[in-house]
Amino acid sequence: MPARNQAALEFLQNRRSRPAKLFTHPVPSRDQLEEILTAALRVPDHGKLEPWRLIVLQGAAFPRLADLAEARARELGGDAEKIGKGRGQYDAGKLAVVVISCPKPAPKVPEVEQLLSAGALCLGIVNAAEAAGWGASWLTGWPAHDAAFAARAFGCTADERIVGIVHIGTPPPDAPDRPRPELAQLITWVEA
Repeated sequence: MPARNQAALEFLQNRRSRPAKLFTHPVPSRDQLEEILTAALRVPDHGKLEPWRLIVLQGAAFPRLADLAEARARELGGDAEKIGKGRGQYDAGKLAVVVISCPKPAPKVPEVEQLLSAGALCLGIVNAAEAAGWGASWLTGWPAHDAAFAARAFGCTADERIVGIVHIGTPPPDAPDRPRPELAQLITWVEA
């Protein structure tokens, strides 16, 4: 029988989703964030392609990005709600890691698997940050899916996509947990 890591299993079974807007200072130091990212980068990357890149947001980057999201919303004819949703995570941001999918030409590795690798990296960052004692929240929002915003904000090319913006900070002492799915309603057992 394989060796069981009970502490890791209990951590994963009890990990909570926390709203990024409730995070406060302090945030991880550069050394602490590098430890988190080193753990997260152990993600499956299909033949060492490393089909992603990371941008760490801090300080003045947040108001700049909030203004950029607002300007883009106005270009699109957005109303106050769209502007608010675009600015939201940047107005409240303290520290965040932007994960950008950068697919590589690889005949044996479909682009969708490379995209999923970037998603796995987002979850790896969330889990590593939470394991290190921080709060972490994986967000996107409409600006992350807008090619013009992505290009202006993060230098994304036409082939790149923002997969997640993982906010990291001090979580509230007692954040409510969301309802969790019922396993029996989601699983089908196939034996033949």
